[in-house]
Amino acid sequence: MVKEKIESRIRTHQENKHTPDNDTRKLDFLDSEFSCSEYGIKTEVVIVRYGELALKSTGVRNWYEKILMRNIAAMLDSRNIPYSQIRREWGRIFIESADPCAAEAAADVFGIVSTSPALTAEPTLESAASVCAALARDLVLEGESFAIRARRSGNHTFSSADIGKNCGDAVWNELEKEGKHPRVNLSSPDKEIFVEMRQNLAYVYLKTFKGVGGLPLGTQGSMVVLMSGGLDSPVAAWLMMKRGVMITPVYCSNSPYAEDAARERAFDCIRQLQKWAPGHQFTTYEIPHGPNLKAFIDICNRKNTCLLCKRMMYREAYEVMIKEGASGIITGSSLGQVASQTAANMYAEIYQLAIPIYHPLIALDKTEIMDIARKIGTYDISNRSAGSCTAVPERPEIGAKYDLIVLEERKMDIETMVSNAMKGAQVLKL
Repeated sequence: MVKEKIESRIRTHQENKHTPDNDTRKLDFLDSEFSCSEYGIKTEVVIVRYGELALKSTGVRNWYEKILMRNIAAMLDSRNIPYSQIRREWGRIFIESADPCAAEAAADVFGIVSTSPALTAEPTLESAASVCAALARDLVLEGESFAIRARRSGNHTFSSADIGKNCGDAVWNELEKEGKHPRVNLSSPDKEIFVEMRQNLAYVYLKTFKGVGGLPLGTQGSMVVLMSGGLDSPVAAWLMMKRGVMITPVYCSNSPYAEDAARERAFDCIRQLQKWAPGHQFTTYEIPHGPNLKAFIDICNRKNTCLLCKRMMYREAYEVMIKEGASGIITGSSLGQVASQTAANMYAEIYQLAIPIYHPLIALDKTEIMDIARKIGTYDISNRSAGSCTAVPERPEIGAKYDLIVLEERKMDIETMVSNAMKGAQVLKL
C-alpha cells in the first residue's frame, strides 16, 4: 500500500508542464524564517543529481532511477515534507516542492550525489537573465562581488558562455539600478548564482547540498548484519546500505554475560539506521547466544572463547541469511583495531565455513569510523555505557591456529547448538 501511494506521486517528465510567472515578477525567494538552507530559500523545484548509476546500461539505469525516485518520495514523506511530483529527465531527477527542506532531505537518500533548491524560467537567455537579476537584488549586498556559473544540456542556439554573459549583464544592470556598485569575481566571488539550462526549462539556484552518494537502497539485494550496538557494526551496516544493500539486523544476546543495556543500545542503533531507509522496514532477529557461549567457556580452552563465539555467531547469522533469502553477512571487524582482530584470527573465524562474509571497515582506522558514526547519528548511542561482555577471557588468543579451532569445535555438537539457538530466536519490527 505504501509503495502504491508513493508511486502514484511519481511521474516521468511531461514536456512544457511548468509555466513560470512573468519574468519581471518580484521574487519572494529570500525568507529568514526558513533555516533549511543558507539563504532560507523558498524553492519551486529541487534538482537531484545522481552518480555512478548514470554509467549503467539503459535498462539497468531505468530500473535504478525508478527505485531512487521511490526512495526519495519515502524520505520526503518520512519528514513530512510536501511535494507535488517527482519527475525525471536524462541525467536528472526533479522534485516539485515549495519546501526549502526538500533539498536537504533528498541529499540523505543513498545514490544521490547532490541537490539544489531552484527557481525555474523559460529556456531562453532573456528569461534566465531576468530571474537572475531579480534574485540578485536581495542576494548581492553593497560592496560584494558576484559570479554566474552556467551550464546547459539539450539543443540550444547559444553556449554556456552566452548564458553566463547575458545573465551577468542583467545582474550588473540590476545592481546598478539599485544604487549598488557591482563587482565581478570569477575566481572567489562573495555570491554565486548558478544557471542550468535544459531543453524545456532553465533552473536558477544558489546552493548545492552534498549527497551521501553510493547506489539506491534496494538495488543490490539484502544481507544480514551482526549488530552489537558498539561503534563499528552500525557503521559497517550503513556503508553497505550506501552500496544499495538492504540489511537484516541480527542481535546475538550474550545474556547472562552482557547487560540489558547492551541490548537496548543495539536496538537503538538499528532504529537510527532505519531513519536512513524510509519505506524499507527492517526485520530484526534476536538470537539467544548465551547458552552456546557458556558451553564454550565450560568445555573449550578459555583463550579461544571469542573465536568460537564469533564462529557460532556466523553460523546463527547464516541461518537467518537462508531464511530471509539474503546473500551475505556483514560484520564490523577492522583489521588490527583490537587484539583479537588480527589477520590470523579473522582467518580462523571463517575457516571451513562456506559463508559469504563482508567486512566493509576492514581498512578503516578508528578515527574514520568515528567520523562516519557521527555523520549517521549512531556515535552517541554507541558511546552509551552498556558494560563489557564478562565472557571475554583475560588473555584471548591473538594468533589463532585455524586447525586447532576446528578441533575445539569437535568437542561439542555444533549443529544441535545452532538449532537450539534458532528455536529461541525472536523476530522483531523495531
